[in-house]
Amino acid sequence: MAAAGIVVIYDFDKTIIDCDSDNWVVDELGATELFNQLLPTMPWNSLMDRIMKELHSQGIRIEDIATVLKRSPIHPRIIEAIKSAHALGCDLKIVSDANTFFIETILEHHGLKECFSEINTNPGFVDEQGRLRIFPHHDFTKSSHGCQHSSCPPNMCKGIVIERIQASLSMEDQKKTIIYLGDGLGDFCPILKLGDGDYVMPRKGFPVWDLICNNRKLVNAEICEWSDGEEFENVLFHLISRIISIDRNNTSAKMGQLYSVDCKLETMPLPVATGPEAFPLALPVLH
Repeated sequence: MAAAGIVVIYDFDKTIIDCDSDNWVVDELGATELFNQLLPTMPWNSLMDRIMKELHSQGIRIEDIATVLKRSPIHPRIIEAIKSAHALGCDLKIVSDANTFFIETILEHHGLKECFSEINTNPGFVDEQGRLRIFPHHDFTKSSHGCQHSSCPPNMCKGIVIERIQASLSMEDQKKTIIYLGDGLGDFCPILKLGDGDYVMPRKGFPVWDLICNNRKLVNAEICEWSDGEEFENVLFHLISRIISIDRNNTSAKMGQLYSVDCKLETMPLPVATGPEAFPLALPVLH
């Protein structure tokens, strides 16, 4: 496919959907006051797990949570942009500090789940009692994830995830170009892992945009900002088209070099001698 050499990596909250999925569920199910009371007392993932427990104890079912998630705001142009990028052959991935259940429920509702080759996020699953459990991507109670960047929360360093993805891509024959889209503080560390020839699409006016503006010399990737769903689609496909064009030009240049060599071989004069000694002996084929 035309865009097989392109890997698009998305954040989820406030990038694909236009809200924070945790806050959306908490607010829509009437748990905001309890959430704010407990927030100073425990880590975010533990707090979300606790809130889910409280909601279930009040009679909230997993179906009720799913219904709330399905009406979370998402721009229709973003839905179409994801589907189109997938259809072109881009490899789409998610790296998010939300959770598996929230992300997969929303993606399935909009027919997007099959567009993504992998989802890297905090585990969220329904247990044997039908209750939603939420846990950290990295268990920081046992050890640190090792990243010292102040913008990375203790439960997840997206930069480490990006390095793993890059290592996997380096094993493939075709060189890959990464486009990274994000909005939050946690998206700054992975952006710093991108190289020359990659692209970053920060959401303008959001925390990661401010970090980039104040630290532009640290960012090696080309910066192409966006603000809303329409710009999301337009900027993304401008970059995809540019990368495809660059790849085609590079391929044409290589083919031109090969063609030039072939032409030289075709016009090479034959040796004067006409006997068997004029040509090199054929190499034996081993069976």
